[in-house]
Amino acid sequence: MTHTKIAIIGGSGIYDIDGLQGAEWTTVDSPWGAPSDAILSGTLGGVEMAFLPRHGRGHVHSPSTVPYRANIDALKRLGVTDVISVSACGSFREAMAPGDFVIVDQFIDRTIAREKSFFGSGCVAHVSVAHPTCPRLGDACEAAARDAGITVHRGGTYLAMEGPQFSTLAESRMYRESWGADVIGMTNMPEAKLAREAELCYASVAMITDYDSWHPDHGEVDVSEIIKTLMGNADKGRDLVKRLPALLGADRAPCPHGCDRALEYAILTRPEARDPELMAKLDAVAGRLL
Repeated sequence: MTHTKIAIIGGSGIYDIDGLQGAEWTTVDSPWGAPSDAILSGTLGGVEMAFLPRHGRGHVHSPSTVPYRANIDALKRLGVTDVISVSACGSFREAMAPGDFVIVDQFIDRTIAREKSFFGSGCVAHVSVAHPTCPRLGDACEAAARDAGITVHRGGTYLAMEGPQFSTLAESRMYRESWGADVIGMTNMPEAKLAREAELCYASVAMITDYDSWHPDHGEVDVSEIIKTLMGNADKGRDLVKRLPALLGADRAPCPHGCDRALEYAILTRPEARDPELMAKLDAVAGRLL
């Protein structure tokens, strides 16, 4: 049994956590570069929590320039056990309306300009992301959302696009009709993959702001309308977050789905062939095995 430490990676509109006791911003050094921002740490309901603004305070990072590896590494160094991503998204489904939340369970990764792994030449590893989110955390997020009176959909496929531009109409129709995606965003990949490599349980709460451009009655994405919905979603997102400690508890058993043991058989490079420089950088991410 270990202690729970929940990290919230806050997306557009969410830059703090309400009610965090003993809150203090801490700068965490990472061998993968500087994280998006300092990390706000404290306790909520007797459970340790950390908060990292994905885009930095003041929204200084675009989706492509977010330092995803540094962010996940920094959270791991702080002793985080569970990561919950809260992010804005567009919807491909009439029933998933602006203002609704989706507990994502699958991804289609269309990003092309981001480093997607902690591993590489000098230490090769292959983790499974067949089921890229943790059902246990998803249960907690769903329960918190329902308790907060939020309209929430359990399960959905998130199309991660590179951005920063929104989709063309042709792309939006393809993602919806041919590929079967439910929501679209720009930030959950490679974040979810990196969390799995770092053996962190990961859940994604997608907050719908718009219908993307496919919807015949809504037309192209209107940024002014997105911002209005975003502000309301941010309030609901903070309400969801403050209910999580009571649901997850201060004591934590091993993940029943194996998220915290994802590297068990993933590292293929023989010890004598591993690059010492890369191994030093992996001290937090893969320290349990290395």
